Amino acid sequence: MTTWWFYFVAIPAATLLANGIPHFIQGISGRRFPTPFSGGPGTEDTAVSNVVWGSTNLIAGGVLLWTIREGLSHPLLVLELLAVGVAVASLLAYAFSHPARFGWRR
Repeated sequence: MTTWWFYFVAIPAATLLANGIPHFIQGISGRRFPTPFSGGPGTEDTAVSNVVWGSTNLIAGGVLLWTIREGLSHPLLVLELLAVGVAVASLLAYAFSHPARFGWRR
């Protein structure tokens, strides 16, 4: 049986991992991409900032996964991780593909 709090830790773990991937990829590709520190909607940050932000998210998500490593053999917890990860990735993809809906400049 999985400990109950594993399910609550899985949500930010999946969110951080899903958010870290696009920032890290854009950063290592040398492209500018918005970060929370870029100065507001419609502005983009440097590639180095994106590598740092993406790496920080991936490390934090990995630490949270390591914390709940004993429960990762439980199918319901893995399903929750996948569902939250896909939901966050879909939301971010939609937000960045329709910036006008969110008041962002493109």
